[in-house]
Amino acid sequence: MAIKDVLPRLRRERGLTQEDLAKRLYITRQAVSRWETGETTPGIDMTKLIALTLDVPVTELLEMPEHYCQSCGMMFTAPGQHGHEADGTETEEFCRWCYDDGAYTYETTMEDMIEECAPRMAEAMGWTVDESASLLGAVLPTLKRWRDEE
Repeated sequence: MAIKDVLPRLRRERGLTQEDLAKRLYITRQAVSRWETGETTPGIDMTKLIALTLDVPVTELLEMPEHYCQSCGMMFTAPGQHGHEADGTETEEFCRWCYDDGAYTYETTMEDMIEECAPRMAEAMGWTVDESASLLGAVLPTLKRWRDEE
């Protein structure tokens, strides 16, 4: 769901006007209005600040696909991208690059995963590497692989 569809509901649920939210974010009420009408969208770092201010996971504000890898965050867009369990069954949770034969395909840290994935995400999405790394830094901690390690 687009931020324009989610933001007004979240703001109202918290009893905030556009002006109230704008003050908390140090921006204009007009900026909030433009996001809520879909005229513009906030950048990645502002989206993270909105999530923090409204006390929701950043993924709630993003147009995340229904299914994506619970290790690297890659969207599943074609057949053959899912990993497999030890018994050969396909897993819905992980991509084949992160998970196969019932285990992660390589050991890594979240920081290394971000460093590895950010350039590819930037190229695919038309973002800067810094924007991609910022988004991955907010999304990866919410994924199964990284939640399970805590």
